[in-house]
Amino acid sequence: MAAEPQPKALTRKPLLLNKVEGSQEVVNMAAIVPKEDGVISVSEDRTVRVWLKRDSGQYWPSIYHAMPSPCSCMSFNPETRRLSIGLDNGTISEFILSEDYNKMTLVKSYQAHQSRVIMILFVLEMEWVLSTGQDKHFTWHCSESGQRLGGYRTSAGACGLQFDVETRHVFVGDHSGQVTILKLEQESCSLVTTFKGHTGGVTALCWDPIQRVLFSGSSDHSIIMWDIGGRKGTAIELQGHNDKVQSLSYAHHTRQLISCGADGGIVVWNMDVERQETPEWLDSDSCQKCDQPFFWNFKQMWDSKKIGLRQHHCRKCGKAVCGKCSSKRSSIPLMGFEFEVRVCDSCHESITDEERAPTATFHDSKHNIVHVHFDATRGWLLTSGTDKVIKLWDMTPVVS
Repeated sequence: MAAEPQPKALTRKPLLLNKVEGSQEVVNMAAIVPKEDGVISVSEDRTVRVWLKRDSGQYWPSIYHAMPSPCSCMSFNPETRRLSIGLDNGTISEFILSEDYNKMTLVKSYQAHQSRVIMILFVLEMEWVLSTGQDKHFTWHCSESGQRLGGYRTSAGACGLQFDVETRHVFVGDHSGQVTILKLEQESCSLVTTFKGHTGGVTALCWDPIQRVLFSGSSDHSIIMWDIGGRKGTAIELQGHNDKVQSLSYAHHTRQLISCGADGGIVVWNMDVERQETPEWLDSDSCQKCDQPFFWNFKQMWDSKKIGLRQHHCRKCGKAVCGKCSSKRSSIPLMGFEFEVRVCDSCHESITDEERAPTATFHDSKHNIVHVHFDATRGWLLTSGTDKVIKLWDMTPVVS
């Protein structure tokens, strides 16, 4: 569903701290270096760069390393300073960065996929490197030996990858819109379940191990919060972007979800509220308010001598209604509708001003975002865009 004009953002805004420029092609992924004024980036121009802030206040590369193929993704572990890089040719290369971030040493490279590596995740506790590729495979390797431990064929290429250390469950979201949960053992995996709620492909996943909920972003512009731990199948929709959701990050200490999209929007969602599931849309051959027939209901149209009407649905109650009985619009933030959506007239009257109070703030990054990284210790957000620019934001005015 296309989103309607955005509500006005609150006055608190992220503060743009700096821009990091110099890449020749799109920066596919980047990360803030914890406890340092630094950024690690991998780009389509085949370069790995470590940017450190100089006395001038600008970021300059302390490491500039050319790879044999475009760099599609990365995973950085600050504790070990291990940098795992996925390449367009299917290779994963692992490096160790020096303490001063002025040198990177190759540890090993191995062919993980037959084509482009889409996502990569290093799990320190297991010494595993998890990855997905355009070859429609999820694989995991031993980070010590580089040995392939196992794999699973997905229904499509997967852009979403998350792992729960406690249960050894891996979550894989693919282009078909499906999320697959696998249980990993040392050298085998088993399918736990699959579920699907998006009308477009899954573009990002984010896991909250404390509340045990999974967030999925999609090319259908929506986000769904899946209550995995509750075991009740609860799925909450969040509608706040005008284009595909590109990346998700979660601030555990404040229970706020940060979503960024191809529309340039940064949306900060308050997840510390009691949200409601959106209703299933009901089927009917006539308006469930005034009983006027819909245009395919020829019998009732003939019997009542009335012209058939177009069917709509109320986003609050899910009833099938005609345009006349659903002429009003309203936001329903607790159902995830931060934009105004179609509601039937009776539901419109029942929605209070309190229920219309926003549960998200909206901000314009002024570039088409492809990836985000959030540093919770400082409240900094990194966004990388198709404009080849990395931006650093102070999010403490809105994430607190």
